[in-house]
Amino acid sequence: MYRTQALRGRRLIRDGARVQIFGRATVWAPRGRLQFIAEVARPAGKGALLAALEALKEKLSEEGLFDPARKRALPGAPRVVGVVTSAHGAAIHDIVTVAFRRGGVRIVLSPALVQGDFAPQSIVTALDRLERYPGLDVIIVGRGGGSNEDLMAFNDERVVRRVSRVRVPVVSAVGHEVDTTLTDWVADVRAATPSHAAELVVPDTATRADVLARLERSLVRAVGARLADDAHVLSRLRSKLRDPRFAIAERQQLVDELTIRLERRMERTLTRRKSALDALGARLSARHPRVVVSRARAELRPLSARLASAVGRRLERARGVLAETASRLDALSPLSVLSRGYAIATRGDGRAIRRAAEVSSGDDVRVRLHEGALRVTVVGTEENST
Repeated sequence: MYRTQALRGRRLIRDGARVQIFGRATVWAPRGRLQFIAEVARPAGKGALLAALEALKEKLSEEGLFDPARKRALPGAPRVVGVVTSAHGAAIHDIVTVAFRRGGVRIVLSPALVQGDFAPQSIVTALDRLERYPGLDVIIVGRGGGSNEDLMAFNDERVVRRVSRVRVPVVSAVGHEVDTTLTDWVADVRAATPSHAAELVVPDTATRADVLARLERSLVRAVGARLADDAHVLSRLRSKLRDPRFAIAERQQLVDELTIRLERRMERTLTRRKSALDALGARLSARHPRVVVSRARAELRPLSARLASAVGRRLERARGVLAETASRLDALSPLSVLSRGYAIATRGDGRAIRRAAEVSSGDDVRVRLHEGALRVTVVGTEENST
C-alpha cells in the first residue's frame, strides 16, 4: 500500500539526529516497513550545531591555529600556574589538590563562567586578567565533565582565538574524554581532566628528588673514577719526568752557544755593512754638488770659445749671403728700373696699366717716377705698330 503525505516543516528523529523535511515527501510502507523519499533534507537541532562547529573548525585550521608547529613545550619547573575555570566547581579543587601534593607552586585562579551564553566572553576576560599577573609560567583553562551543550563555550570562536594569543603555554583541561573541543585543538597541550592537567604542569617533587639522588650518586661515581684515572696518569708522568735542573742546564748551554753564534754573526754583519757604507760615502762625495759644478764649469770653458768662434763664422756666412741676396733683389726691384728713366702708370684702383687699351680718353692716370709721381689725364691712346 502506498500513501503520499505532505510533511513540509515537520521534524523526523532517526538515530538520535533530527532532520527537517522541506517539500513534499512520499511515504512507502509495504509489509509494515516505513520509508521516506524526500525532495530536500536539511540538518536541524544538534545536526545544524555540529555542521556549524565543523565549518568553524575547518576555517580555523586553514588559518593555521591548529598547526602542530605552533605548539609550545610546558615549562620544566613552573612557579606560578594560572587557572581559568569556575570558582565553585570541582575543577579548581582537583587542580589545587594535585598541584600541592606534587610540589610547591603558586596557583592563581582567574574565575570565569564555564557554561551558558555569557561563558565565552567571561573566559576571554579571565584570560586577559590572568595574563597581566607578573611571573606567570603556564595556564590551565577548562572545567569538569558535562554534556555537549555544557562544553559549547570552549568551542566558541572568541575563546579559541584568545587562547591562541596567550603569551605562555596553555593546557586545555575540559573534562570530557569522548568529545574534543576546539580549545583542545588550539591549546599547546590537551589534558583529559583538570587533575591530569595539574599532573602535566606540576612536576612531582618526590619523583624529582629520587631522580636527583640517582643523578648525584652517578655523578659522584663518575667524578671518583675520573679522579682515579687522573691520579694514575699523573703518577706515570711523574715517573717519566727527570730532575728539572738537568733540563735547565741543557737549555742554558744551548742558550750560551746561540748567544756566541749571534754575536759572531752580528760582528760579521756590522763589518760588511760598514764597508758598504764607506763605499757609498765615497760615491756620494764624488757626486757632491760642488764637485759636479766645478767639473761642469771646466768642461764649459772650451765650449764657450768654440761657440763664439762658430757663431762668428756663421754670422760672416750669413752676411755674405745677405749681401748677395740684396744685390739680386735690388737688380729686380722696380725702383732700380725707375732709376733708369722708366715710369709705372696705374689707374685709380691702383692696378698697373700694361696696354693702352686699358684706358680711355679723359681717364685719370697716376705715373710713378724714380723720384715722385705724376697725375695726368689721358688725351688719347696709341696702339703699338708691328
